[in-house]
Amino acid sequence: MGKKGKKEKKVKGAEKTAAKMEKKVSKRAKKEEEDLEALIAEFQTLDAKKTQIIETACPPPSPRLNASLSAHPERDELILFGGEYFNGQKTFLYNELYFYNIRKNSWSKVDIPSPPPRRCAHQAAAVPQGGGQLWIFGGEFASPNGEQFYHYKDLWVLHLATRTWEQIKVTGGPAGRSGHRMVACKRQLIVFGGFHESARDYVYYNDVYAFNLDAFTWTKLSPSGTGPAPRSGCQMATTPEGNVIVYGGYSKQRIKKDVDNGWQREQGERKQPAEGEEDKWVWNRLSPSGVKPTPRSGFSVAIAPNNRSLLFGGVHDEEEEESIEGDFFGDIYFYDMGKNRWFPGQLKGPKSEKKKRRRGKKAEGEGAGEVEAESQPPQGPMEVIKEVVAEDGTVMTIKQVVSAPEVEPERSEDEDEDEEEAEEEASGQQVEPCPRSNAMLAMKHGILYVYGGMFEVGDRQFTLNDLYALDLHKMEDWKVLVEMDPKTQEWLEESESDEEGDDVEGAEGGEEEEESSEEESEDEVEQHPSVQHDEKYTDYLPRTEQYWLKLARHNMGPDAKEKKVVKLAHAMAKTFYEDSV
Repeated sequence: MGKKGKKEKKVKGAEKTAAKMEKKVSKRAKKEEEDLEALIAEFQTLDAKKTQIIETACPPPSPRLNASLSAHPERDELILFGGEYFNGQKTFLYNELYFYNIRKNSWSKVDIPSPPPRRCAHQAAAVPQGGGQLWIFGGEFASPNGEQFYHYKDLWVLHLATRTWEQIKVTGGPAGRSGHRMVACKRQLIVFGGFHESARDYVYYNDVYAFNLDAFTWTKLSPSGTGPAPRSGCQMATTPEGNVIVYGGYSKQRIKKDVDNGWQREQGERKQPAEGEEDKWVWNRLSPSGVKPTPRSGFSVAIAPNNRSLLFGGVHDEEEEESIEGDFFGDIYFYDMGKNRWFPGQLKGPKSEKKKRRRGKKAEGEGAGEVEAESQPPQGPMEVIKEVVAEDGTVMTIKQVVSAPEVEPERSEDEDEDEEEAEEEASGQQVEPCPRSNAMLAMKHGILYVYGGMFEVGDRQFTLNDLYALDLHKMEDWKVLVEMDPKTQEWLEESESDEEGDDVEGAEGGEEEEESSEEESEDEVEQHPSVQHDEKYTDYLPRTEQYWLKLARHNMGPDAKEKKVVKLAHAMAKTFYEDSV
């Protein structure tokens, strides 16, 4: 058999394996989804009691991530739908609908009868037809303890002119999923990728579907060429020519039983109609030039002016044998879709301040005569530190490294003056969004809006509800529209969850866990000076109980007995503690 034949056989084998895995996941997930369907039905019963449209002026929405933020196609408004929030013990899902008035800088909540069920990690696309429509597909619903997931495959449209929800019930669409991407492209909605997860298995997708906005029909596309590997959370954008560009994303791969590796993908692909055949698509591999974003997941995307797509924030997880740490980003990268080139977004600083400094320097020079200015040594990278105190007294320390501009020797007087101004602007601590992942982005009139998201400090997760704006035409500075409110930050420790009941995260197998913990706590272990010790073995280190339990379950597999998992978790925590001291 020739090389071509072997390659084709290998590809077909991989497709069969993926199909088997998808079938396996579907079967195992069926029972959990049946359980969650009952819970979703209860929420829908409550929503069914809404009989009229009620719009209420309100403060900014509560903290959340993995919601959708879309620009109204006809008005100066942003539309926020859904999302999730985790307080350390319990997961909350939303199907609330908010409108943000850009001119008035005000929020309103709109209750509409028969809305979509609560969800997060869905996708939304706004189109101008029919007075403006917001289309929503897929997403997931999680049990309160965060251990079971239901993946939606439903399609909804919000008619913005009449403010009514409508579920579009047509066959032939994608399987249930979350973390996928959806864009509007030439009277179609294009859906790509995503994943489906159950308690035991998971599957990532790289299939492509198109929903026709005129005929209301789904079509599974079969592009020629070698397409992207299965993934979720990628960047997806459309070009004026009708091409669809996919970059990055995340996927896990099982390398052996009960051991998974996560991959943060960086390559880009272009899907475009074949010449003269609008219904046929082809994948092409891209090799962009310029400065690419560093590897990350959980970044957010938007379409920017001048035929560019934009990437903001994200997190890079460092997974070691006994620790998982994440580096969060608050930077911006642009991808020029015409030139196939990446470049970082750099702020110029406010013009008013620049003019004031220039005028001040000229006046100073005239009054002092020929006085030689003192030269300043080049500045190195500067670490900006911001501390925020939450309502419970927890201090959140946000760190970000800002690079100072390069200083070249022997410049002309004018060039030296401009360079000094640039240094002053860079050295000033400009207001900007803190590093975060899973934020919501929207673009309106060339202005980028960033809402919410999350970051982590140690074992604590901070979910945000702040709102920032950046004029991408000027690239001068961020405007704070809604500040982060520390009073909205709630975090309940895992040790508290054992006493709350079975409906919160960490309560599973609680009796065995308590008994085992008491047995193991008989061992006398010297307390690390940086840790406030209590009776829980997991407080030997600044790690939560759930962290060690999840790590132990990951190593032992889902079928391991709870008592053995608890024992391994204790041993891992104790060993890691002893190594640290």
